Amino acid sequence: MPASAPGEVRLIGGRWKRSKLPVLRHAGLRPTPDRVRETLFNWLGHDLGGWHCLDAFAGSGALGFEAASRGAAQVLLLERDAKLAASLRAVQQRLGAAQVRIEAVDAIAWMARHSGALFDLVLIDPPFESALWETALTAGRRVLAAEGWLYLEADQAFDAAALAPHGLALHRHTRAGRVHAHLLRPTSCADGGA
Repeated sequence: MPASAPGEVRLIGGRWKRSKLPVLRHAGLRPTPDRVRETLFNWLGHDLGGWHCLDAFAGSGALGFEAASRGAAQVLLLERDAKLAASLRAVQQRLGAAQVRIEAVDAIAWMARHSGALFDLVLIDPPFESALWETALTAGRRVLAAEGWLYLEADQAFDAAALAPHGLALHRHTRAGRVHAHLLRPTSCADGGA
């Protein structure tokens, strides 16, 4: 979404299906398209009951709130921009999403120093023109559970050779316009199937 075009996106499934999320004017903010979100959560399954999820570059919160809407037990949204973080808190309060926590921090720095429980699902969708994907993958892999899933949204396709240094393997990939959506697994469990 262009920085000059504020608007909204809707959650597409689960408890808060059709709930609107505001999209503020902000450089680099491009919420994950509906079609891509629908594909991602079809890949993962519609019920994320009990999952612990991290939305590392939350922005509009579309990915993180979608996970919460589908039953995730805990969802942590990281967003370093104070205005976007405030908007996420307002949505959390409006939905009554007690399992969602928002931190106004730099996602890569947070993941690099995190020493707590690992996440079943790590969502990585950095600002589209930022070229942070490699750094974000390294940090995201660090906080991913041994049998977890990592979602990467980028402007390019990441193949096996690009993912191997991060200890990740491609499980699924799709493309919608300029958006490449990747569902990844740790290499150690990729051979075991989904």
